[in-house]
Amino acid sequence: QVQLVESGGGLVQTGGSLTLSCQASGSDFSDSLMAWYRQAPGNQREMVAQIFKGGTLDYAETVQGRFTISRDRIKNTVTLQMNSLKPEDTAMYYCYAQKRGRAHWGQGTQVTVSS
Repeated sequence: QVQLVESGGGLVQTGGSLTLSCQASGSDFSDSLMAWYRQAPGNQREMVAQIFKGGTLDYAETVQGRFTISRDRIKNTVTLQMNSLKPEDTAMYYCYAQKRGRAHWGQGTQVTVSS
């Protein structure tokens, strides 16, 4: 059974940093698309950052230059380093992985940025 487990969320002040981690189990995602999405109350879930099979990175414009996505192929993890956080970054953050056309989601970790 595939599981994606996020960790690292919390409460931080404006301008602070947080590192989110996602541990995948039940399947090897080292050669798959992995991503971070977020959803704030009343908003649609949106892609924040993604890392493709070949290593190409892609970011939402709102986080470009502040967030960095990376993966550890051996540990089967994906990490999101978030710097210069803003109140508008407050949301539930979800880990996403896609393999053989199937989408897998984690349960989410809450990030709250106070002003």
